[in-house]
This record gives sequence, structure tokens and C-alpha cells, in this order.
Amino acid sequence: MDVGTFYALFSASCFTLVGLWWGVVQRDLGWAADPVRRHAVAGVYLSFLLPALMGLFAQVGGTESPGMWRISFVVVAVVGCVATARLLSQGADRGVIVLRVGAVAIYAVVALLGVFPEIAGAVDLRPLQAEALLLVLLVALGHALVWRFLVETAVHAD
Repeated sequence: MDVGTFYALFSASCFTLVGLWWGVVQRDLGWAADPVRRHAVAGVYLSFLLPALMGLFAQVGGTESPGMWRISFVVVAVVGCVATARLLSQGADRGVIVLRVGAVAIYAVVALLGVFPEIAGAVDLRPLQAEALLLVLLVALGHALVWRFLVETAVHAD
């Protein structure tokens, strides 16, 4: 698949996930009243929004203007690292902590590839291909966070 087509589909899918998450959050507005749950909701939101934004920047910059996607990926990845690292101090079970640490690590590699795109060649990929694989992993972690959040919420509701 063409990388540009991938990022178009990926970004649209991520924005759809953001909208679906808003729908889930609307079902229980009490989540916003509890600071720990509010932060968890925001963490899930960012796990879909930030990759969606990177996908848009990859489409705009692409191979014709690599500086644009590289800078935007670094900036968005740093935001993702900081926001997710801040969530590590929130009360969470071991599974959620592992997922968040994984997300911080992936964001760090995304930023690293933005600064040093040539390292993608070490695994025989073009930089935007390597970034795409990392973004897929971020969204997969986001799905796992949704699952953990909803299961934890259901358990605490009983």
C-alpha cells in the first residue's frame, strides 16, 4: 500500500475512534467528576487524537516536504510522552501502567525517528513506513487502554 494512502485511511480511522470515544464518555458523565477517571478518559482520548494528528501531518508533508512531517512528529510525540508520563502518577493497576509505559516508549521512538530518520534503514524501512508501524502500535495500546478502562469501570460499578 502506498504510504500516503495508508496515512489517509489511518488518520480518518483515528478521528473516528476519537468520536466513538466521545460517545462512550457521554454515557457516564460522572467520570468527569472523579479526577483519576477524568485523567484516564483524557489518556485514552490522546491515544487516538495524537496519532490522528501525526497522520494528517504525514499527508501534508509526505515525501515532498519531509521537514514538515519530521518536525510535527517530534512535537506531537513529545506532547504524547509528557502527557502519558504524567498519567503514570495517577492511580492505576499494573496492566494500565505497563500500557502507559509502552506508549511513552513508542512516543520516544517516534520522536527519535523524526530527528534521525535514517535509523529506519536499519530495519529496511523508509522513515514514514517505520513511523506508520509505530503509530499502529500506539492505536493498539489505545484500544487496550479502552478495554482496561471499561472493564475496571464495570467492576467498580458492581
